[in-house]
Amino acid sequence: MSLIDTFFNPRVFVDTLPLLLSGLSTTILLGLVSNVVGLLLGLGLALGRLYGAKPLRWSAIAYIDVFRAIPLLVLLVVVYYALPFVGIRLSPFAAATTAISMVAGAYSAEIFRAGIEAIPKGQFEAARALGLSPAVTLYKVILPQALRLVVPPITSNAVSVLKDTALASVVAMPDLLKQATQAQALAANPTPLIVAAGIYILLLLPLVRLVGVIERNWKQGR
Repeated sequence: MSLIDTFFNPRVFVDTLPLLLSGLSTTILLGLVSNVVGLLLGLGLALGRLYGAKPLRWSAIAYIDVFRAIPLLVLLVVVYYALPFVGIRLSPFAAATTAISMVAGAYSAEIFRAGIEAIPKGQFEAARALGLSPAVTLYKVILPQALRLVVPPITSNAVSVLKDTALASVVAMPDLLKQATQAQALAANPTPLIVAAGIYILLLLPLVRLVGVIERNWKQGR
């Protein structure tokens, strides 16, 4: 067989494209949900680490350190295959969302913490002089400035989370990579995997460039 017939077979491409597109929609949905949950979790962890009571601070630090250290693939296997032994059974989508969000939350927490700590102490002192409570100071003064600072790294982390969704195939998640693998087996041809790789590039390359644009605009605005 020629190179074209082996890796870029038109017939296999046409036959398997609907299956790959269904997997793409699942991948995008998984990435969006995991990013949103990870951001909310990360913000809560960052606030708990910075302003919570000692037990809460220690718990947040332990969570962040552990879930930044554990490989996502291992966590996926534990959540989907081990939790049923203790009575917790999750669907493939729920298991993948849970695992990816837990890891994304740990990284987001460090990004938010760095953004908050980058705000000058004078901002806190000025808010205190105006009689603002700590909660109002955080909500009205500190967080708006911190969120602007963390936009570039948060955007980059979101792209990484979307790439990590490819690992969800290990828990029988019908994402793009899983569908491509099944299509390859059915067609006895690697063309679906090549097409899936091309789809990932088309999906992620604009996002990668978007990160660069955001960082450039942020530096100019700063």
